[in-house]
Amino acid sequence: MRTSGAGPDGKIAVQLAIFDFPLLVSGFRSVIDAEPDMEVTATPAGPDAIPDSLTRFPADVVIAECQPLSAPGSTTFEAIDKVRSTAPSARIIALECRSGSGSEQFSMALKAGADGFLTREAEPSDLVAALRSVTRGQAYVSPSIVTRMVNTYVLRSPDLPAADVYAGLSEREKEVLLLAAVGHTNREIAKVFHLSEQTVHNYRANIMEKLGFHDRTELLKFAIRRGIISVADL
Repeated sequence: MRTSGAGPDGKIAVQLAIFDFPLLVSGFRSVIDAEPDMEVTATPAGPDAIPDSLTRFPADVVIAECQPLSAPGSTTFEAIDKVRSTAPSARIIALECRSGSGSEQFSMALKAGADGFLTREAEPSDLVAALRSVTRGQAYVSPSIVTRMVNTYVLRSPDLPAADVYAGLSEREKEVLLLAAVGHTNREIAKVFHLSEQTVHNYRANIMEKLGFHDRTELLKFAIRRGIISVADL
């Protein structure tokens, strides 16, 4: 777990890559700067300014606004790629924009490399929770997007086939699946079961291969649909 940040006095340094919405930037800055252990250190003027901004002002977290794929310099891909290229260790929280489907933006942000996702309904406490989560190396997703995802992709999905591949998992694999689906890291799971991180990594890889999944989003949808976890657990 990280004990100090890149900002002055060891604070968590946050950059706001949110463009064309000065009022939103001001609101985020007020919430973040009110916390004793974090602060906004820079607000790049546009996607092209991100590399220089991160070089001059190292950041622990970058909050980047999702933009439609048709938008020039789409933050979701181009700007996030700029962050990853310039500051590989920086965490990225994607912020839902006003146009398009939130669920689609969520999936797009994860594919682009974001570590967290905030919806436009997020409260100030959600913003702070997201920053603390990704700084600790954990993924963060706004509770409202989980509900939307369940309603859109899980509850409307067809029933599982009778030959349920879940039944073919070992008991340990089922235990790892449960913890992984709700967002626990390999390190956290390893501590629970007194295993090495590599062993947990191997379990997760085997689970994903057996179920035919590629990311945690698919694992989460499966776990909810299968009844392994409920939305209330998230």
